[in-house]
Amino acid sequence: MDLKTTDNSWVNKFPKPLIIAGPCSAESESQMLETATRIKATSAEVPIFRAGIWKPRTKPNGFEGVGVIGLNWLKKVKEEFGFQTATEVANAHHVVAALAADVDILWIGARSTVNPFTVQEIAEALKGTNKPVLVKNPVNPDLALWIGALERLLSQDVKNLGVIHRGFSTYRKTKYRNIPNWQIALDFRNQYPNIPMLVDPSHICGNRTGLAAIAQEALNVGYDGMIIETHADPDAAWSDAAQQITPEVLADLINKLQLRNSDISAFDDEMDRHRTLISDLDFQLIELLSHRMKISEQIGMLKKENSIAIFQPDRWKIITEYANQKADETGMSQEFIEKVFKAIHEESIEVQNKL
Repeated sequence: MDLKTTDNSWVNKFPKPLIIAGPCSAESESQMLETATRIKATSAEVPIFRAGIWKPRTKPNGFEGVGVIGLNWLKKVKEEFGFQTATEVANAHHVVAALAADVDILWIGARSTVNPFTVQEIAEALKGTNKPVLVKNPVNPDLALWIGALERLLSQDVKNLGVIHRGFSTYRKTKYRNIPNWQIALDFRNQYPNIPMLVDPSHICGNRTGLAAIAQEALNVGYDGMIIETHADPDAAWSDAAQQITPEVLADLINKLQLRNSDISAFDDEMDRHRTLISDLDFQLIELLSHRMKISEQIGMLKKENSIAIFQPDRWKIITEYANQKADETGMSQEFIEKVFKAIHEESIEVQNKL
């Protein structure tokens, strides 16, 4: 058996779209129970309650989760409200504790996926489990690492698999916490259409404002559902407060989602995929142009300080020669590329003139 032939029918037991929701971190029993109570009260279809028990953080001395005690709170949520439960595991000890607490679904986080040794340790601890195991994309845009993590799980007879698209890290500041980079996620989807894929709008956005748009975009291109962070009091959350929403806001988001018609034509389906990729590339182009103009501004300051003319004919000659070379290499029209670079160069001069 390989990844292309795994069944993964576990996802069909849940309503579509599959919603996994709950706080980023388990903080107290009362916080968990209040969040669960309010999710239930909304009547939104949320079959799985999530909570981080162990929280890998970027820097030391931050809140890294309540630990094993939080598993008891998850169990209580399950017993009192009938949710299935889910949590992240980052090593073999986490796996053993989560399985002992009968957590229903486990996921491997982005920081773990990037390390094959960590994934192997987790896979061996999970050997033969029937519980669904979800794998978040690695923090860096590496499709092979993502696939490799699933292959390690499958080699340990873990057959109920799924993936979570949570975006990719970037050193540049953008409107996203983690850039979606839909191309990589859709490449995975195209290679392994049999493996359920969820989106994690909370970690892509890093804030509350863009969650609905990312969730809808994912459904438009055939994702199976989402994992999203909801908290009884988001502003007081101990981790990732900015990206968590109340259960009531979550319910409103879910109710406004539009599911794709199951008999949609292959043409419309493919068009939606291409449009999503174009939107993603347009965003990246705009971000890169913004970054370029900031560098142009810095160059303008240097010219001003050293009394150098803004327009440098020799520099423009280099730019046009480079643009024409790249046009030839990519098979694009030299005329088109020159127009684009002329517009960019003119805007750079305008930016510097304002100084």
